Amino acid sequence: MLNGTKVLDMSRVLAGPLCTMHLGDMGAHVMKVERPGAGDETRRWGPPFDSTGQSAYYLSVNRNKLSITIDLENPADVVVLKGLMSEADVVVENFRPGALARRGLDAATMRKKHPWLVWCTIGGFAKEPSRPGYDFVVQAESGWMSVTGEPDGSPMKHGIALADVVAGKDAAIAILGALVARARTRQGETLEIALSTSAEAALVNVAQNALVSGQPSRRWGNAHANLVPYELFQAADRAIVIAVGSDAQWLACARALDVPSLAEDVALSTNAGRLAQRDRITTVLGERVRERPAAEWRSRLDDAGVPCGLVRSVMEVLAQRDASPATGMPLSMPGRIVRVPPRLGEHDAAVRTRGWGAFTERI
Repeated sequence: MLNGTKVLDMSRVLAGPLCTMHLGDMGAHVMKVERPGAGDETRRWGPPFDSTGQSAYYLSVNRNKLSITIDLENPADVVVLKGLMSEADVVVENFRPGALARRGLDAATMRKKHPWLVWCTIGGFAKEPSRPGYDFVVQAESGWMSVTGEPDGSPMKHGIALADVVAGKDAAIAILGALVARARTRQGETLEIALSTSAEAALVNVAQNALVSGQPSRRWGNAHANLVPYELFQAADRAIVIAVGSDAQWLACARALDVPSLAEDVALSTNAGRLAQRDRITTVLGERVRERPAAEWRSRLDDAGVPCGLVRSVMEVLAQRDASPATGMPLSMPGRIVRVPPRLGEHDAAVRTRGWGAFTERI
């Protein structure tokens, strides 16, 4: 797909490295540029560390890359970096505003010299670009935490740095679009992705509910604002989620769980009717589900075509996937894993000698 596309990854932490890893998975040649001695901050975000001393956090988003160290205070290193930019197709960076411009390495300067470049800047806050953009802060200010957690509990962040993940995927999509456009126009593009705008756009139906109803959104815990039943239930041995998305699924659910008092109630035949009797439905289903093991309920609901699933631990998920301590989770899109995440400056010599040609070496 992207075989031979040259991507200069000047980003750090999560959103940018995730973006470039996806491009690398699809065949792009990704060159990770890091500070000498320190490198990407996430290299030190542990424990856990693997047997070679690399942090699990860093390993999760840096496969399929080479690593070169560049000191931006060293004129010779800046010459090397400019040389790599002159042949690159894509540059991804998340420097603070002005940091690259002071060195003549910003998008405006480099794209004037190399108009085919697709340049993607990833920041934290679209309207306040100088603010550091950490996922936790973005989750707070984007509205996510106000709708996450138990109804009577405190605002809660997502268990995954999902604002970073969404922004990283948005960046990859934008870059792919720019590369398609460049194939027609022979001109690159300057792209700006902010965690804040990606997170706000990801509010989707929650935001639309507020826009349509004029009412503030609130926390629903494991329930759903618009669908009933669509939540977690505790079975005899473990938790299971039941996600009824249509009236036909509701009838199938009530019959599979063998609750005739609900299955035969015409008032519950529509989702609006079920919303009006949310407490009654969840109470009856909760008592019924507690009577038997979750696997039995899943089997019954699966046979009836009702969406459901056991609440699995991360270790249970990993046991069912071909996940590797070195390269992380399997691909989420078509592509290949050909390189483990590089050590800091691992490819300095090869890149300084051969530039992008280093990717043709067996390293």
